[in-house]
Amino acid sequence: MQTQNIFVNGARLKDTIEAFADFGRTPANGVTRLSLSEEDIKVRDYFRSCCEELGMTVTVDDMGCMYATLEGIEDKPPIVMGSHLDTVVKGGRFDGVFGVITGLEVVRTLVDHGIKPRIPVTVMNFTNEEGARFEPSMMASGVLSGKFDKEVMLKSKDPEGVTFGEALKASGYEGAAENRIKEATAYLEMHIEQGPVLEKEGLTIGLVDCVVGMVCYEIEVTGESNHAGTTPMGMRNDAFFAATDLVAELRSKLGGLDSELVYTMGRVNVYPNIHTVIPNKVIFTVEARHKNEEVIAEVVSIINSLPETQSGCSVSKSKLWGRDTVWFDERVCGAIESSVKSLGYSHKKMASGAGHDAQFVASYLPSAMIFVPSVKGKSHCEEELTSYEDCEKGVNVMLETVLTLLGDSGE
Repeated sequence: MQTQNIFVNGARLKDTIEAFADFGRTPANGVTRLSLSEEDIKVRDYFRSCCEELGMTVTVDDMGCMYATLEGIEDKPPIVMGSHLDTVVKGGRFDGVFGVITGLEVVRTLVDHGIKPRIPVTVMNFTNEEGARFEPSMMASGVLSGKFDKEVMLKSKDPEGVTFGEALKASGYEGAAENRIKEATAYLEMHIEQGPVLEKEGLTIGLVDCVVGMVCYEIEVTGESNHAGTTPMGMRNDAFFAATDLVAELRSKLGGLDSELVYTMGRVNVYPNIHTVIPNKVIFTVEARHKNEEVIAEVVSIINSLPETQSGCSVSKSKLWGRDTVWFDERVCGAIESSVKSLGYSHKKMASGAGHDAQFVASYLPSAMIFVPSVKGKSHCEEELTSYEDCEKGVNVMLETVLTLLGDSGE
């Protein structure tokens, strides 16, 4: 079947984005839709109804993940498109949900054109990707991929003391473990970039080849408290001054490693945190992200080479956590790249600095991601925005990729 020049309905896509945003929309035009909240349950119901209108079969697994499947001619592993419907508090209208809407619009377009896919096409909604109500983030995809223990996750509590297991049972979206996705021809995840690169470079599509590796250390500097007014400067063991010297050293050394390395000292605790008392302890974190494991190893080496004493204070280092770079499937990435080129959209290969369900899914299914630009790089806030034109182009890329993976066949 000839499937060239098939495009999604841009007006319908815009309406759909706004319709989903109505579930938890904030006065400032953002969205608060925490996992398994009333708003999340309502948007799940809406997503289910949209899919069933298309003749799709909707099932749910034991972690509450939703699978809406358009039957294929052949009973083979499906092409899966997915992301998540939950948001952070006062988040945006695009993060996560755009990936689900993309899948929905691709299926709508197939149905519009009377294309019955050669193999099934599934649209997924992963439960609790954000971790904003129940920690950790990417909970369900972590369980499905064997990264997290399900029983531990079920006991995770929200600030009101409700466990994830209790909320899941009450939601009506607790399904069966046998419904979990176990195999797929490909898993495709559309996402806003959540960064400024594509917009700054005037590009439309990001071809995501990996989710970068990262490492996080905690540095503890211990000095001696004393009176801030009576202790001469030369007789102090000021933990804060020592810590700032270490921060400056880290910035100098890490800044010279690689232009793509990003690093953050995002948490600092000063004790006793009283303006009349010389600080006796400072604890701060150093987090670094890069796709090359050798660069991450250099970061670790620099952190471990920090002196054991600084300005009369003792210094200790401890690793909090880390992850390896997750590389996406070359075949699936190639299909996306071919689709972008056939559509003539500007693009670049890039890494994702943020975590996504796809990074866990990639451990057992052939996976890849597509980025569309974020205006001013903003995300996880009410100002989050991607133009409807860029959204439409992104979904066109997904549609073309699905058609490519289907082999452009139908009946």
